[in-house]
Amino acid sequence: MPENPSPAQLFRHGLRLLLAGDVPGWVGLWAEDGVMEFPFAPPGWPRRLDGQEAVAAYMRDYPDHIELHDFPEVQIHRTTDPATVVVEMRGVGRLVRTGGPFDMTYIAVVTVRDGRFTSYRDYWNPLAVRQPGLDFAGSAA
Repeated sequence: MPENPSPAQLFRHGLRLLLAGDVPGWVGLWAEDGVMEFPFAPPGWPRRLDGQEAVAAYMRDYPDHIELHDFPEVQIHRTTDPATVVVEMRGVGRLVRTGGPFDMTYIAVVTVRDGRFTSYRDYWNPLAVRQPGLDFAGSAA
């Protein structure tokens, strides 16, 4: 990966890290003051994570709950701001606790500065959290 990757390059690299189960590596792509938001989060789930440490805490147990196998659909759209992309994607895998399938579609609005994620708004389907095995994020704050 280049020293100062484009938003699309950084995003794709982040997906490879998540598929490898390298959550610390993925968190390392964040700026110290980066913000992650979940506008569609259901009650009791975090709507905003401020800073790299909060993102790390939120993601710490992710591999214990979701085993990602692939991102079979990823479309990255440029915007009028060269630091921001809009991503449409689908992640598939397995729910660790139940062994059931994980299949989630997302739209993310991602901003990158100096080769790090500074803003990541994750628009996902909150109805999917009703699946057993997807309740881990409800305890994060």
